[in-house]
Amino acid sequence: MELGMIGLGRMGANMAQRLQGGGIRVTGFDPGEQARAQVGAKGVAVVASLQALVQALPAPRVLWLMVPSKVVDATLEALLPLLSPGDVVVDGGNSWYRESQQRAGRCAAHQVDFVDCGTSGGVWGLQEGYCLMIGGEQAVVSGLSPLFQALAPAADRGWAHVGPVGAGHFSKMVHNGIEYGMMQAYAEGFALLEKKAEFALDLAQIAEVWRHGSVVRSWLLDLSADALRQNPALDGIAPYVEDSGEGRWTVSEAIDLDVPAPVITLSLLERLRSREDNSFTDRMLAAMRNEFGGHAIKRSDG
Repeated sequence: MELGMIGLGRMGANMAQRLQGGGIRVTGFDPGEQARAQVGAKGVAVVASLQALVQALPAPRVLWLMVPSKVVDATLEALLPLLSPGDVVVDGGNSWYRESQQRAGRCAAHQVDFVDCGTSGGVWGLQEGYCLMIGGEQAVVSGLSPLFQALAPAADRGWAHVGPVGAGHFSKMVHNGIEYGMMQAYAEGFALLEKKAEFALDLAQIAEVWRHGSVVRSWLLDLSADALRQNPALDGIAPYVEDSGEGRWTVSEAIDLDVPAPVITLSLLERLRSREDNSFTDRMLAAMRNEFGGHAIKRSDG
């Protein structure tokens, strides 16, 4: 089986290599010359344009997008006129499921099938395999099963056809919302351990203990233990946490569906809070306490 990979950033490049290791022939394209060169050096065939990519693939073609969600539409606009009826486009990035449903309609107008594949695994996917949540028509997804089997941790686990178009990215969205909450809980727990100075706790040691037999063991805990072993005080790491957008979409969907999701919501708000320098909110709180109770205000140097 052959596939065209569009987007050769770190995750796309790793996926291309894993696919080739699983017997799938991959031709890659990225607008960045450096990205193409790096992947080409690892044995993946690369081309310098979308047109060359389409021409290099046998019909019916399979094109896998691993690009940021904000450029999926522009990529489709350039790609669809080059495709033929019966070709398939797979969006394996972190797209909003509603946009995936709309994109399926755009593809259908060209008689091109669209599959949305929520992909988890990050930088470890090349070694460990990827978790794949797939949305699309049954017959189309079944025809792509060799790809999913090659990418997953094993042919019979770590991937599933979860429903129609949109279901894959919806499942991945909720997956990431859960991830936000789990990460926040771990971070708060380790902060409590670190603050208890009288015990001089070894956080890396405790994380390692929890990894075995505990009900809170997880891959996130494994990674946390590694991070604490390498840098126990987290020196050089700024208290600034980005979000990919999936947490925001999860919270919005929870509101739309009247599903209470306080942990996920608060974990998102904590990420937003981490980015505040000289928080106006906190300064306003201090001012109010001073006004109603005469509580002292800590003056800033600025």
